[in-house]
Amino acid sequence: MFPSPPTTLPFLLLLLILVSTCCRGASSRDSNATTIYEVLSEHGLPMGLFPKGVKEYAVGGDGAFWVHLDEACNAKFENELHYERNVSGQLSYGMIDALTGLEAQDLFLWFCVKSIRVDVPSTGLIYFDVGAASKRFPLSLFETPPECVAVRSRHSTLHQGQSGRLRYKLDQGTSGRDVL
Repeated sequence: MFPSPPTTLPFLLLLLILVSTCCRGASSRDSNATTIYEVLSEHGLPMGLFPKGVKEYAVGGDGAFWVHLDEACNAKFENELHYERNVSGQLSYGMIDALTGLEAQDLFLWFCVKSIRVDVPSTGLIYFDVGAASKRFPLSLFETPPECVAVRSRHSTLHQGQSGRLRYKLDQGTSGRDVL
């Protein structure tokens, strides 16, 4: 009923060669990008969405990514953007979704950017979605990575009133007695 071992061996070798060729072909279609800027470009996004100097990043096979900056910073485009030290999201062609770690300023308010979407490239527009609304920008603003000015993380400095002054003084190395 079963084929003799000499017949099975060539069949298994042929199967092994086919599987390894198939897998090698799949990995060659994976990204050859060595920087996050190249990854953005491969996904139809402008390279200037992240500031200059990003050295640490990772992108999963499903498009999930994270970018680590040396420190939180602000970059000026038409509006100001705030990058936390860690930015993450979900990459797909022409879009970043489920974004965390990026905020945009409009007037005097800061809004968490939830997603970024490039419109049909010929229109030259990119949209930043902040949940209840989205803001449209010229794609040309994001052609090159911007300089980013180091700032303290917005999340670590949001203290109110007396307790905020106390925490600030404690961060500065005082005992806190001279604050009250």
